Amino acid sequence: MTQRIAFLASGADAAQNALVTLTARYGNHTPETASHIVALGGDGFMLQTLHQTQSLNIPVYGMNCGTIGFLMNAYSDEDLPKRLTEAGEEVLNPLAMRAGRTKGPVAKGLAINEVSLLRAGPQAAKLRITVDGRVRMDELVCDGALVATPAGSTAYNYSAHGPIVPIGAEVLALTAIAAFRPRRWRGALLPKGAVVRFDVLEPDKRPVRADADSMSVPDVLWVEIRSEPGIRHRILFDEGHGLEERLLREQFA
Repeated sequence: MTQRIAFLASGADAAQNALVTLTARYGNHTPETASHIVALGGDGFMLQTLHQTQSLNIPVYGMNCGTIGFLMNAYSDEDLPKRLTEAGEEVLNPLAMRAGRTKGPVAKGLAINEVSLLRAGPQAAKLRITVDGRVRMDELVCDGALVATPAGSTAYNYSAHGPIVPIGAEVLALTAIAAFRPRRWRGALLPKGAVVRFDVLEPDKRPVRADADSMSVPDVLWVEIRSEPGIRHRILFDEGHGLEERLLREQFA
């Protein structure tokens, strides 16, 4: 079967130059008519591409033309059809976020990496944490907290000293950001099907914003997070460089 490749590129010079080179060599189809989508950029552009094309059920292969490339493969304009044929596929389910605000309707978003809550003022946030309808922590005083997927566990979650979660582990990481009380509380590992709710305590005095990948919601009162199995992101990786191997390498770096 002849491959029909759709090239999408970030605005970075390196990505735009790669777009010109690859289009001249392999042509360029629209995402709707393609058999494969190739994203040129960094991890941020890869996340953007996955969100924009999630309804197409087409595998996305990233090539790194940016500064960060955990979700990307090495860039080369050689033998691209062969690389696409031999690549391994990982399927990721995003997190679905619902966020109640002081003003306006409930905000909804999807996150491939993580949903995070962050203090939006000079004082620490106060959060109550509920899992599957049961209050697990009456009050967490912190700079914030996040829920991460396995694919996102090496991103912000890892920087906040959260655990790296293996692909296929069927768990989510709940991680505190600079916890003050309980002091040094790092968080918990939760079943993938868990529904996590954060209630913001003293929201007027201690405002909090919620972020789902690149979507930001200010002045939230509560945030509910769950895995969304109905959405499947298909990501391609070069043989021997899949997400499982990358997660292992991160832990021994």
